[in-house]
Amino acid sequence: MVTPPPILRTVAELRALVGLWKRAGQTVGVVPTMGALHEGHLSLARLARADSDRVIVTIFVNPRQFNNPSDLEKYPRTEDRDAAMLAGLGVDAVFAPAPDEVYPPGFASTVSVAGVSEPLEGAHRPGHFDGVATVVAKLFGMTMADRAFFGEKDWQQLMVVRRLVADLNIPVAIVGCPTVREADGLAMSSRNVRLSPAARARAPALYRALDVAAVALRAGTPIPEALVAARAAVLAAGYDSVDYLDLRSAEGLMPVDRLDGAARLLVAATLDGVRLIDNIAV
Repeated sequence: MVTPPPILRTVAELRALVGLWKRAGQTVGVVPTMGALHEGHLSLARLARADSDRVIVTIFVNPRQFNNPSDLEKYPRTEDRDAAMLAGLGVDAVFAPAPDEVYPPGFASTVSVAGVSEPLEGAHRPGHFDGVATVVAKLFGMTMADRAFFGEKDWQQLMVVRRLVADLNIPVAIVGCPTVREADGLAMSSRNVRLSPAARARAPALYRALDVAAVALRAGTPIPEALVAARAAVLAAGYDSVDYLDLRSAEGLMPVDRLDGAARLLVAATLDGVRLIDNIAV
């Protein structure tokens, strides 16, 4: 039986370990997660392993990026299972701090990234990306990582993190990794376990709607027409609501009125009380 990687709880013990690696001239890759790991996370760990001498997976359910207390309470916490899943992947350490280790008494700083954080998720989840940017900046400082690996499923988050490190001169290379999907196309997410069996059967309609819209757009269908049809398809499949389904420039997430550069279709919709997001390139 393969032994799971050690779980570190404090910044002091994490830095002591990373310091040994750094003095040996080794590169450090970090995979930031909120736990409830699935194959998408494991794919990030494998990519980190292939690209770094040492790999840290962080597990921290960050309270500052939840604008809905109920959502924070319901978020699955499966640390023992997560550590077991990482066994055999070449992960050198798991950093799983308590909230007061990350936000000690008197903590009073917030990192805010303007522009790319404001539309889409930013408009529907006020304060969410402030929480993301703050914890990511802290994790980079805590782990002293050389590279950080993020999934493209959270495309807007990836763009926010890239803007963050560019603006603040944080010496971490941000590696975007392809979305991992179930066999039926549903993007892997820790939230998927909250879907009832009936809702899980309907869930792949989200990806199908994006895929059909992307094909239509590439064929010359007017953007408004393609987006209206895609939203209608999601609702017709049984989703409760669609927060947004939009076409944006890939990096700046600006509105797109014609396809003349890299663009991304992004969607957030609620099914069976569970909010799911996805995106694809166009």
